[in-house]
Amino acid sequence: MPVARDIMTGSAECIGAEDSVSDAARKLTELGVGALPICGTDDKLKGVLTDRDIIVKVLGKGRHPQQTKAGELAQGEAVTIGADDDADEIFATMARHKVRRLPVIDGHRLVGMVALADVARALPAPQVGDLLEALSTD
Repeated sequence: MPVARDIMTGSAECIGAEDSVSDAARKLTELGVGALPICGTDDKLKGVLTDRDIIVKVLGKGRHPQQTKAGELAQGEAVTIGADDDADEIFATMARHKVRRLPVIDGHRLVGMVALADVARALPAPQVGDLLEALSTD
């Protein structure tokens, strides 16, 4: 069975916790991705910022994206997956936490991101359906 490092998108780029949400939006656009890991000045993962977070938590609440720091949107401890965790563990973690993207770490170092589409390509069709159902229910 493939492991996270086999199916992830490597070389994930972070947005700094002190960077503005406006900077994060530009970076999302430049990279053509829907989520960025938020890293602190200590290079530790603080959370994940999504395009939806920008819409709902910043623009939708009337906050100014140039004055809002990316780190302000990090909530609690980041949900991650280990680089050597297999597709079943990725599936279980995504379903348990109802997330569609996971930062992949090796020790404490961010090495990539694994998305629902990556897992879908790695799992047999029935499991993909189960994952989609788990993510789609409240």
